[in-house]
Amino acid sequence: MSFINYSSKEINCKIVYYGPGLCGKTTNLQYIYKRMNPDARGKMISLATETERTLFFDFLPLSLGEVRGFKTRFHLYTVPGQVFYDASRRLILRGVDGVVFCADSQLTRMDANVESVENLRLNLEEQGYNPDKVPLVMQYNKRDLPNIASVAELHALLNLRNVPEIEACATTGIGVFETLKATIKLILNDLRKGGR
Repeated sequence: MSFINYSSKEINCKIVYYGPGLCGKTTNLQYIYKRMNPDARGKMISLATETERTLFFDFLPLSLGEVRGFKTRFHLYTVPGQVFYDASRRLILRGVDGVVFCADSQLTRMDANVESVENLRLNLEEQGYNPDKVPLVMQYNKRDLPNIASVAELHALLNLRNVPEIEACATTGIGVFETLKATIKLILNDLRKGGR
């Protein structure tokens, strides 16, 4: 749930990029960070151990308007991709306001996508969220590669809630900001309605 800072009149919202290992979560955040106004963003922080890495940074968009007189600040996080880092994934989901599920479009990664989307639902439930209510956007990444699933196949396999879905290539930035904007829009609509 969003955190309200009354002294700075800010609502702090948390967006988590979730998905299987090497699907492009980190590439998304790096692309966004590099193209943001340095005055509107915080520092990118990488929490790395020998075997896993989590990135996060925050930003204050200048053009989104206010919610009940408060500015909105967004904190973007990635989760470790491999399922055996489940404890870290659950911890990072704590306090989430919206999720980007970053799917790898390669046909050879369909099982990993399905496992990860099921893991997301489980971990949201464990954190006390209704996985059918959390703002969610599906990003179908790596659309520039050969041997990829069609959007219809990805939709049938992964998008059980029929949420917004965006084709992307995070290395070139195609679909990256569209994904972020769609997620922010869902979160702001949720906040204006009074949350989940």
